[in-house]
Amino acid sequence: MQYSVGVEYALHCLVYLIDVPSVESVGIKDLAEFQGLSESFLSKVFGKLSKVGIVSSVPGVKGGYRLAKSPEDISFWDVVEAVEGPKPIFQCKNIKDKGYLYREGCCSAPSFCTINLVMLDAEEKMRDYLRGKTLLWLNEELDRVLPKQVREETQKYFSKDGI
Repeated sequence: MQYSVGVEYALHCLVYLIDVPSVESVGIKDLAEFQGLSESFLSKVFGKLSKVGIVSSVPGVKGGYRLAKSPEDISFWDVVEAVEGPKPIFQCKNIKDKGYLYREGCCSAPSFCTINLVMLDAEEKMRDYLRGKTLLWLNEELDRVLPKQVREETQKYFSKDGI
């Protein structure tokens, strides 16, 4: 199982938006430049985040994006689902029905795939864990683990005065 790098970039960008005043926004160009990636890639990611209401766009030359919800209301799972889509990680192909006994039609009673049930249960546990981690939690954790200077310089970079 692997999520695309878009999930990681989305989470980083969203935490940068936390300290942006609600009347301001940050442009894709600034977010992309700060992380060293293309604007077009990040625009696609932010289009997905905007579509589900995690961010809102501000049109115009000085426009950009800002959080559309409070950081405590945006979970890691919300971001994963926005970027990756709602499809399950494990997709049962029901291969048990192609086995020897089922090919001959002798056992026609429907049965559940135990493997699929286990995989879906594990996936739900992971989703629950990611639902419990919010942008607010991430922001507080970064305050705890990163040097204060790094946090301050990042916030200054994205403030209207710092650019």
